[in-house]
Parts: sequence; structure tokens; C-alpha cells
Amino acid sequence: MAKKLQLNTTVAESQLGQRLDQALAELFPDYSRSRIKKWILAGQVMVNGKKINKPKERVLGSELISIDAQTKEDTRWIPQAIFLDIVYEDNDILVINKPRGLVVHPGAGNLDGTMLNALLHSYPAIVDVPRAGIVHRLDKDTTGLMVVAKTIPAQTHLVQALQEHKIIREYEAIAIGNMTSGGMVEKPIARHPTKRTHMAVHPTGKPAVTHYRIMEHFRAHTRLRLRLETGRTHQIRVHMSYIQHSLVGDPLYGGRSRHPKGASDLFINTLRSFDRQALHATMLRLYHPISGIQMEWHAALPEDMVTLITALQADKEAFKDQMDP
Repeated sequence: MAKKLQLNTTVAESQLGQRLDQALAELFPDYSRSRIKKWILAGQVMVNGKKINKPKERVLGSELISIDAQTKEDTRWIPQAIFLDIVYEDNDILVINKPRGLVVHPGAGNLDGTMLNALLHSYPAIVDVPRAGIVHRLDKDTTGLMVVAKTIPAQTHLVQALQEHKIIREYEAIAIGNMTSGGMVEKPIARHPTKRTHMAVHPTGKPAVTHYRIMEHFRAHTRLRLRLETGRTHQIRVHMSYIQHSLVGDPLYGGRSRHPKGASDLFINTLRSFDRQALHATMLRLYHPISGIQMEWHAALPEDMVTLITALQADKEAFKDQMDP
């Protein structure tokens, strides 16, 4: 199904000598330069009534621009009535508290039943926004906060803010082992050379930076607060595994489940039954893409992580006398 988008403007005299795609990106700031370039290459841009398909074409100023773009809905994406926990909503954005088990975007092995399908059902007009407004993702079994754009202008500004590291995302996690201090992991991440569903630290990968600090020590585990500078696939999980402190329950990057000496059967069972990465996106801070107002949201830990932390605290308390000097 194709939908029509009609845009008209006049090139400013001050834009003399600019590339066509650069000039149009300035004239239509609600649309990214890459999207405008695609329109030009597709022959959807008219300059003084003449079709121009070269993004590098130089403008002289005062040209009449007409863009007759066609946006196509991906027919594989079907609206589905899936519950979404909406933390915040206005005319431009949504903030969602994602549960475990919900895939964000359709892909191999998950053609439907995703957050995208849910968005199309609850917000039919979002079909006109690239990727149904999804600007960043969480792994299937990672819980917590995500922002979604409801309009193309909001999506364009949020993507830019994400690229410029202006969207702040903080997480809580439970790592295996006793960590002595906080720190930073600055290691590039790429697709694993042999395990295609895995990512790995690799010198040819994309830059990735993860900051972490200690919130609470347990006998053989550490509760962490983490902040992302970049947003690579599986970034926190890969970085924590790299420094030999994998997250509890991580099915891809986790080490052997450890329990401290003398732990109760109840505690051991709680630890072993935690069947996902212990990772939750707990805080999201950004400047509203339209109003420019700084906004911040927090999401409480989900029940399974609360149960895990309670068990870790109880185990620590039971051996408090042995731990104290």
C-alpha cells in the first residue's frame, strides 16, 4: 500500500552552491538527509519542474522545489492487539516499559507478535513513520524503558539525538563475581566471527562505551548501575562478559552459574531458575523532540529481578558474621 507525500518550497538565495540534498535537508528539517537523498535518487524531486536524480547537483538559489514522495507500508507488518505498558504519551512520542519476552521489531524467527505489531494496532497512523517510530531497541528478554516516535519529525529528531549521545539511558544489572570498583569499558563491538547470533569485542567493530558503578555487593555477585554512551547490539552483555563479569542468567554471554559456599538450597534454586539476562532499563532522559523540554522517566525493577535481589540480600545477611572483620 503506497501513500503520497507532497512537499513544496523555494531554495533560499543564501544556499547558492550547496548540494541539492544538503539544501533540501535544511529546507525540510523534519526529514533526514538520507531520506531526502533516497527521494532524489528515486526521481521524486522536481527542480523548476524538471526531475533531478543527482543528490550532488548544485543549487543556485530561488529554484522551485516539488517533492512527490511515495511511502510504502511493509505488508508483512500486521497490526496485532498486544498490550503495551505506556509510561508517557503525547502527540509526538511514547515511552514504553517493555516486559521480558517481547521482541521489539520483526525479524528472522519473529515475524509477528512484536512491539512494532502492537504499535500498528494501537496507533494506525504510525505506519507512516519509519520502523513504526522505533528509534532504539532492547533485547527480547531485557526489560525497561524505550522511547517511540509517533510522527516523522519526532523520529528524525530522536534519531539525531541518539547519534549525538543526547539521549541518556541507564540500566540496573546483576553481574557474576565480586567487583571492587566502578569503571568504563571502551571496546569496539562487531558480529561474532563464527557465532552469527552473538556479538563480540573485536578491533574492527564499531566504537562502544559502557560506564558502570557499583550499587550493592553480595557474596558472589554485584548489583550495578550502567550508562550507555553508544547503543550497539548486546552492548552491556558483551562488555560485561569481556571483563569477566557476565550478567546472571545471560543465555548467550553468561559464565557458569556461581553460588557462594554454604548457600541454601532455596537460594541456589532461585539463582539457577533466573532464566534471562538480569538487565533492566531503569532510567531514560531526553529533550523532547518538538518542544525541546528536558524529560526523564524511571521504571521500577520487574518482579523477577526484585526476587533475585531479595534472595542475594538474604544470603548475604545469613553469612554476615563470617564476612565482617
